[in-house]
Amino acid sequence: MSNKVPITGADTDSITEQLDAAAAEYASEIVALLREQMYVVIKERKPDILDIFDVREAIPENDEKALVDVLQAWGIWFQLLNVAEENTGMRRRRQAEKMGGLDNVPGTFANVFSQAKKAGVTAEEIQSLLSTAHIRPTLTAHPTEAKRVTVLEIHRRIYVLLYRLEAERWTPRERETFIESLRNEVDMLWLTGELRLEKPSVQQEVSWGLHFFEQTLFERIPELLHRLEWALKKHYGDQEFEIPPFFQFGSWIGGDRDGNPFVTNEVTKETLLRNRTIVIQHYLRKLNDIIKKISITKNAIELSDEFRQALDAILEESGQAESLSKRNPGEVFRQYVFCMILKMEGVAANDGKKNQLKYRDADEFIRDLKTLEKGLMDSSCRKQARAMVTPLLREAEAYRFRTVRLDIRENSTVTTHTLANIWREQNDSKDEPGKDSDEWREWLVSELARPLEELPDFKTLDETSERMLELLRMIASVYDDLDREAFGNFILSMTQSVNDILGVYLLCKYAGLFVDQQAMESCRLPIVPLFETIDDLQRAREMMKEILTTPIIKRSVKDQGGVQEVMIGYSDSNKDGGYLTANWELNKAQASLTKIGQECGIPIVFFHGRGGSVSRGGAPTGHAIAAQPAGSIHGQM
Repeated sequence: MSNKVPITGADTDSITEQLDAAAAEYASEIVALLREQMYVVIKERKPDILDIFDVREAIPENDEKALVDVLQAWGIWFQLLNVAEENTGMRRRRQAEKMGGLDNVPGTFANVFSQAKKAGVTAEEIQSLLSTAHIRPTLTAHPTEAKRVTVLEIHRRIYVLLYRLEAERWTPRERETFIESLRNEVDMLWLTGELRLEKPSVQQEVSWGLHFFEQTLFERIPELLHRLEWALKKHYGDQEFEIPPFFQFGSWIGGDRDGNPFVTNEVTKETLLRNRTIVIQHYLRKLNDIIKKISITKNAIELSDEFRQALDAILEESGQAESLSKRNPGEVFRQYVFCMILKMEGVAANDGKKNQLKYRDADEFIRDLKTLEKGLMDSSCRKQARAMVTPLLREAEAYRFRTVRLDIRENSTVTTHTLANIWREQNDSKDEPGKDSDEWREWLVSELARPLEELPDFKTLDETSERMLELLRMIASVYDDLDREAFGNFILSMTQSVNDILGVYLLCKYAGLFVDQQAMESCRLPIVPLFETIDDLQRAREMMKEILTTPIIKRSVKDQGGVQEVMIGYSDSNKDGGYLTANWELNKAQASLTKIGQECGIPIVFFHGRGGSVSRGGAPTGHAIAAQPAGSIHGQM
């Protein structure tokens, strides 16, 4: 590797100018290439609109067919421009790294740690941040913005073709083959119905979300952490850092019930199973890839006693010790991985047999991967361990047996309605007091403090209330049956009072989500208030101060990791107060809530309900993070 010469401010300006000029020239070439293919497709499919598409003629009045055809052509053209923009942006970043070194590419780990080192940030401070960091991008379902999976796949193929065409090694014949493939993909966009004739089902939305994991996201986390390690080693020498699985994914798809009658308990359970199935199948593919490569014979290494004992144990557990020894004689690591495959196949079968060979949970799978990784390293096969096992281990730590942490969102009107039904059953049909009354608060507090010898079985609840309680009961069972992190948070929309939060805790208690340790109950499910309107944002400080001083909530937050999450809404606050007012109130709310968390000894982290269009708070992520009030991020988002 060649050492890069330090770049001065003037050098940086010069490089930026060169990069911008090269990017503009390349973008012009790509746009011209795509336009040429678009013309060919239009000439073949709808030649009568070519002059209209090229803005040489106007759309004939009252010609609805021509209007639809032109809109389709322009729609496809804008999609192609988006793909070209992504391709150009990625090419520019690569060129920036080649010309100035990764340290000078904004937004990279290398750039951040270069600045940190110069600012005197110590390795100990960075390790402390890594140990407490928690980043969870969350997929949400907005059917009006989501493209069909089929269309996304075409976009990806076009992107890959543009990437391949960047290379200069192709012969004219090979290049023409790529261009022909590109033209065919543009044609497929024309022939593929982009718009849904019906609103997509929740199941289709789930498929849309999982598509990104199948295509790219599973393998991006180990890549991300490898880049992090590389940058740390570059700037902090041989200092050993422990990197926990701080980057994971969340999802609302299949769990966002607020105003969506199609997200039923059955749909949520089906979503959980699909989330689990897709990652189990991914692990099986990765294990089968490893077993093809891991042909290390024990005669070429010195095997540790620790791994030998682990191998004996897993072979005995599999019941195939003799056959594996004959099939792969001396290939101890291959034998170990084969047993792991058998156990993962047992998870995939999911037939409920008690004595079936399978992983009991993701923790056991992670332990086996760590044993395999350490066994290789102890046998002087560190490079092989890092190349074959470490990436899968990092995926397993991030995705476990659930792909994403599925959040549940429900409106406070539903939880309050359910509690009102319970009140009437407990009080002989007497009308419940107002939800902000002292009597209602006293009932919530007394019920939360009352020991339950067994979970209550309410007899007179209506359908809405029964569904609400059944959902919480399902969450309790899924924690034990699927994955302890299958669910993320319970997000309470339209949180307007402390009673709203206490009410959700009470419902969790009735549903069996409380645990009792040393006669001190706490809730297993994190409850996250969502402040959306301007008024709620302004009152959030006083509400959270009372919430964080309530004993049951303090204990629960401590047992859940010691951090209270709060969600702030960008879309609804924009609707309520306008863009400028909303952003000002969001900023003030974060600053005041951060201070309250410090005063109460419980850090508050924010779930930012932003993304997509500007009206929903969308912005480049780096800019969005930098714009938050000082002290409100502290490594968690």
